[in-house]
Amino acid sequence: MRFYAVFSPKSATFAPMQTKTQAIVLHAFKYGESRLIVDVFTRQAGRLSFIVTMTRSQKGRMKKQLFQPLSLLNMEFDLRPKVQLQKMGDVQLAYAYVSVPFESSKLSISLFVAEFLYHALKGEQQNEGLFDYVRYSLEWLDGCQSSVANFHLVFLLHLSRFLGFFPNLEDWQEGCCFDLRTGVFCTEPPTHRDFLMPEDAGRLGLLMRMDYPTMHLFRMSHNDRQRLLETAIRYYRLHLPDFPELRSLAVLREIYQ
Repeated sequence: MRFYAVFSPKSATFAPMQTKTQAIVLHAFKYGESRLIVDVFTRQAGRLSFIVTMTRSQKGRMKKQLFQPLSLLNMEFDLRPKVQLQKMGDVQLAYAYVSVPFESSKLSISLFVAEFLYHALKGEQQNEGLFDYVRYSLEWLDGCQSSVANFHLVFLLHLSRFLGFFPNLEDWQEGCCFDLRTGVFCTEPPTHRDFLMPEDAGRLGLLMRMDYPTMHLFRMSHNDRQRLLETAIRYYRLHLPDFPELRSLAVLREIYQ
């Protein structure tokens, strides 16, 4: 069980800062009988955790439904530096999904993305470009009417740009290996084990040519897609410390068999 120190005004030596921001819910879990601990990624203040008291009244603002994974919110609160759990002021839904909760493939992808971001964005500070990319991606997924089977692969590749380890595309050519540690293509295998042989490096080259509007045009087998996903996760594990096994990965694999 995790324990949290809730802010006490008596011990404060700093003034709170009134903050209005967009936010993406990463994770929420029950804390006591009527409260939630909610982890969010905000546009103005980066990653934050909140303690939220649920209201039973129909007119109450703090509804559990607002804090589902990847909910897009508008929030207002007093930001208190060095406080582990912030207290939420006002919150409203910023975008209502129309397809993600109701289509099994999109729902599975969204659960994977939420769990992935929960771990990948730990300690992330304000990064408006990163926030805008994630929000754009989620809204694009919700509105997409063609195949989304490659969405999570394209999402992970371009996410790495905002986290500082986007692969170097300039040196790719047929027959190259890919060094997972340095993020570059090379004509000869490196001396360590963290690299891709030309066949798998070629799949990565294929992925680099994809974007959201065109990804449905690229046909891949289930095995190719799985190999690329395993490569992407391995790549992130090399660049993000203590990145764990993902529970949602098994569901995603089953959907796209």
